Amino acid sequence: MENSFFQPVDAAQVPRFAGLSTFMRLPAVPTAKGLDIALVGIPWDGGTTNRAGARHGPREIRNQSSLMRRVHHVSGTEPFSIANVADVGDLSVNPINLLDGLKRIEDGIAAIVADGALPLAAGGDHLTTLPVLRAVARSGPVGMVHFDAHSDTNDRYFGDNPYTHGTPFRRAIEEGLLDPKRIVQIGIRGSIYEPGEHDWATAQGVRIIYMEEFVKRGAASVMQEARDLVGDSPTYVTFDIDCIDPSMAPGTGTPELGGFTTREAQEMVRLLDGLNFAGADVVEVAPPFDLGGMTALAGATMMFELLCVMARSLADRRARG
Repeated sequence: MENSFFQPVDAAQVPRFAGLSTFMRLPAVPTAKGLDIALVGIPWDGGTTNRAGARHGPREIRNQSSLMRRVHHVSGTEPFSIANVADVGDLSVNPINLLDGLKRIEDGIAAIVADGALPLAAGGDHLTTLPVLRAVARSGPVGMVHFDAHSDTNDRYFGDNPYTHGTPFRRAIEEGLLDPKRIVQIGIRGSIYEPGEHDWATAQGVRIIYMEEFVKRGAASVMQEARDLVGDSPTYVTFDIDCIDPSMAPGTGTPELGGFTTREAQEMVRLLDGLNFAGADVVEVAPPFDLGGMTALAGATMMFELLCVMARSLADRRARG
């Protein structure tokens, strides 16, 4: 090793089915002190409106992440050599009290940020991103690149309930956590509740790129627009696994046909290279609906893709002073 950064267990020395189950076989550490990027689980799905199960996502993503190796085969990035990364465990959650659950997640992420690390989280349903944003955006609103089948900017569910996995980004905009003119949502598709369901979001300035537009334009064009839109200011990246077609990622709460292939998803994340990251997450992996761990593997792979571009961004910015 050329530095004192944490390193994953070598699968050529210790088989993947042996040892502790941690994200990418990295050491488990109690806090984010000294880390550049903290891998963290958020095992909570208190905002789910139909198929619960994403609370089990972090554990299964950890299991499948044992398949990740040290070097990205396309970019040549060695994330564990250019950034200090470790698994800080799961946040404390409350499965029977929604508001307390949100506060616990916010406090846990705030502690990671206070230690000087970027959070890279595994959810959990998509409502978990709201308290994460409450922690990372305390000094001002951030931009967001959002991969999803759903806009998640609805208002109320089941009467007057403002907090579900269909509302987090409406709340985040209202709370001043996100700059709506620096939000791009990519892959939106599927049936909707009413004709004007996305009108509120677009009126705020959110750029919604529906799946049909992505198919016509391709990843390079779409991601160039996304990069231009968010600019060089701090930006959060959130990846809902249901943006991938359910033929490749069936284990999720709200599957929608006609989604990205896993290869397209990987290409898009790679095109985030150089982004000014405020943090990132992969959410909505629901193992009870998975087949052979394929959705958890997709989640683990997207976390590795995100880790590589986050580590490169940090290293490049550190080199520039």
